[in-house]
Amino acid sequence: MNAPNSSPSDPPLATNLALQCRKLFLKNHVLPVHIGAHDFEKGVSQRLLFNVELWVPYAVSTPSQDALSEVVDYDYVRQVIGERVAQGHITLQETLCDELAARLLAHPGVHAVRLSTAKPDVYPDCEAVGVEVFKIKHP
Repeated sequence: MNAPNSSPSDPPLATNLALQCRKLFLKNHVLPVHIGAHDFEKGVSQRLLFNVELWVPYAVSTPSQDALSEVVDYDYVRQVIGERVAQGHITLQETLCDELAARLLAHPGVHAVRLSTAKPDVYPDCEAVGVEVFKIKHP
C-alpha cells in the first residue's frame, strides 16, 4: 500500500522504511499493568506484553564512534513504557498504544513506530488479546 498522497509510481512506504531506516525492536517486554474496562480488572494489575519496533534513519543512527549516544537507546523505549504505566490505571489498550506511540515518535531520531500490547491472561481459550498501532512522523 502506498503512503497517503503518493503517486502509484512511488515506492511503497514499507520499502522506503526498509531502505532508509534501521529497525530497532523490543520483543515481549512484560510488565504488571493496571489496565482494563471491566470491574474485575480494576484495582489489580495484570501481565501486559509490549512489542515495539522503531524505524530510525541511517543518517542519525549509524555510529562513527561506537558510542551509545549516537543511537536510540533501548533503555529509552523501556523508560517511556515504564513512565506511562506508573501513571496509573488505563482503561483501554487502544489508549495506551496511542499514547506510547506518540511519545516514542516524539524522539527526534525516530521516524516510525509499530507498537502492540497484549493481555495473555484474559481468556483461557486464546493466547492473548491485544492492539497494534503503526505511526509515522510526517515532516
